[in-house]
Order: sequence, then C-alpha cells, then structure tokens
Amino acid sequence: MLEANRKAPDFTLTDKDGRQVSLSDFLGKKVVLYFYPKDNTPGCTRQACAFAAAYEQFKEQDVVVIGISKDSTASHQKFAQKYNLPFILLSDPELQAIQAYDVWQEKKLYGKVSMGVVRTTYIIDEQGNIEKVMPKVKPDTNAAEILDYLAKK
Repeated sequence: MLEANRKAPDFTLTDKDGRQVSLSDFLGKKVVLYFYPKDNTPGCTRQACAFAAAYEQFKEQDVVVIGISKDSTASHQKFAQKYNLPFILLSDPELQAIQAYDVWQEKKLYGKVSMGVVRTTYIIDEQGNIEKVMPKVKPDTNAAEILDYLAKK
C-alpha cells in the first residue's frame, strides 16, 4: 500500500470508450482513484452504484472519480451502460497502475490463496500527491466515507 504525502504515480490507461486517460490530465483537481477487483460482481457493483448515486456531490466539489480494474474496455463499457455509471472507468489488464499503487496482493478466500486486486481507494490532491489512503474499503460505504472526509477538509 502506498503512503499518504507522496507523489501519486502517474499512468496512462484506456477508458471504456477507447480514449487514453492519464492521472496527470487532472492536475488542479482532486481525484478519487478507486481500485476494484471485477466488473459485475456483487461488491464491485454495489461500490460503483454508490459512487454513481453520489456523483453529483463529487461534481459539485470539482472532484474527479476514477475506477480501475483489470477488466477489458468492452467489459467496462457494458458495466457502465448496465448500471448508468457516469464516472471514468479505466482498463488495466497489464496491471500498470494496479501494481504502481500496490493493490495487487495475495488474497485468501475459503482457504485458497490467489493474487488479486485489493479494494483500495486513494484520494489525490490538486498537486498530484496522495492525500489519503483507504485500504480494504467496504463497497457500500466507500463513497459516503469519502464525502464525509471531504466535508471535514
């Protein structure tokens, strides 16, 4: 897990519409960068829908929301259409950003050990530095916790 108060690693990934998006594109804005395991799974769907429900509140505060998983752009496009997701979804099949942000880790499920994305959210400040790290977030409360945090700033 990366620590707060350090430069956020820049990356360039493809969004659901085939456009190249870099973290550095958003300098001057606060960015909520959330990493999740897989499109269309129960927890990831609840998390994405919670961000979608709170999206107007993020926009009012000029905060950019970006979700990243290793799913394909086609998968992201279907996921976004199915659940009407208004924010940026980036595809990272080569694990470029996933590994740079240290969220590709050993996971245990029913005694089976495998590598996968650990659900983690980073808040990046306007200068491109990591302001806050939220490891192992809960899908249902992640968006609300971020809004609470931003309200206290």
